[in-house]
Amino acid sequence: MSSKHTLRPNVLPWPPMLLAGAAVASILLGGALPLPALHETWTVWLGGAVVLIGIALDVWAIVTMRRADTNILPTRAADLLVTWGPFRYSRNPIYLANTILLIGIGIAVGNYWFMLCALASALLVDRLAIRREEHHLAARFGADWIDYSQQTPRWLF
Repeated sequence: MSSKHTLRPNVLPWPPMLLAGAAVASILLGGALPLPALHETWTVWLGGAVVLIGIALDVWAIVTMRRADTNILPTRAADLLVTWGPFRYSRNPIYLANTILLIGIGIAVGNYWFMLCALASALLVDRLAIRREEHHLAARFGADWIDYSQQTPRWLF
């Protein structure tokens, strides 16, 4: 494995770029080519609940990393392999939270492009960021990373 993986996993901050791109694309597509959607009071509440779940997971993961005093930026080297908190259930709780957040927005506002773009964004984050981050973590943490990656799913399953 090349040493570039030990220095930093990504040159560009793909996850926030893709999240923002998915949100903008959803808004534009929702205006130009609206998909059939439910516009009921209960869908607003359901979407709001899903948004809150996404935000809660995001905050939990960020606070966990901050308390571990480790880097959170996708363009910097990992300082520590965090395996507790939400990282017990998903190796990528922040990216999972971002996906959940976009899906919740789509349900709440009745713009189902958010759901489709959330899934496309998750796929791109997986290919452009997560795979590189995993190589980086394997190079930095060796057997500890291997054990963790075999016990904890990349997303949720």
